[in-house]
Amino acid sequence: MRLLINIDVPDLSTASSFYIAAFGLKPARRLGESVQELVGAEAPIYLLRKDAGSDAAVDRPREYARHWTPVHCDVVVEDLDASLARALAAGARQEGAIREAAWGRIVQLVDPFGHGWCLLQFLGRGYDEIATWDGA
Repeated sequence: MRLLINIDVPDLSTASSFYIAAFGLKPARRLGESVQELVGAEAPIYLLRKDAGSDAAVDRPREYARHWTPVHCDVVVEDLDASLARALAAGARQEGAIREAAWGRIVQLVDPFGHGWCLLQFLGRGYDEIATWDGA
């Protein structure tokens, strides 16, 4: 399976600048006038220019205020504090405090387009600290 990540944004230039500054991604190529490919993650990220108020996949208009979706991206980082400072300087907003778990540290962010993100810093063996094998 090959995974591609698509993110709706109202302006490609503004969005490209944010994701490059916040997460260290690099612009790869433009696909027409409304798609910007970014690389530097394990999967390519495609910014799709979609106007606010345009039809979304459901019977409601697209909006870029803070919204919730059950799907979001986690960005695994080496240094959570430095990565958080970088994302905030680029225009992200922190949502809640940094939390610690047996596997590492996590903080929730919202980008300037209303999309939720998490920054994760694995500690020790990461998720293996809590993993069990169920044989499935």
